[in-house]
Order: sequence, then structure tokens, then C-alpha cells
Amino acid sequence: MQETKMQPGLEELFSEAETIIEKLEQPGIDLEEAFAAYEQGMKVIKACNDRIDEVEKKMQILTADGTVVPFDQE
Repeated sequence: MQETKMQPGLEELFSEAETIIEKLEQPGIDLEEAFAAYEQGMKVIKACNDRIDEVEKKMQILTADGTVVPFDQE
């Protein structure tokens, strides 16, 4: 049986990004720690963008005449 890894939701990703930003804003953070936090932050931002892209692909708009069109073609 194959395990599926649950992807974190956008709220969790935004919270993680906020935590990373707070860490980077702390006075006295050393350079190596800052680079590691920055790298992790960039991964979180990419995950956010990927998740938003997935949602946009799934969104559809129902027009006034009852036709369903993709979100980006309104």
C-alpha cells in the first residue's frame, strides 16, 4: 500500500512563512541561520504559489447565460 503525504493548506503555509519572517527580523540572527531561514522561506513561497495555481486551474465561472468558463478566460 502506498502512503500519500498530506500537503499543508494555504493557511498553514502562510503561518509558516510568517514564522520564518519573524525569525529573520530578530536582532542578532547569525548569517548561516539567516540563509537557512531564507532558503526555507523560498520553499514555502513556492509551495504557496503551486497551491494557488492548483486552485486557479480548478476554478470555473458560471456566466449569466449559464455557460461555464475557466476562471482566467472570463
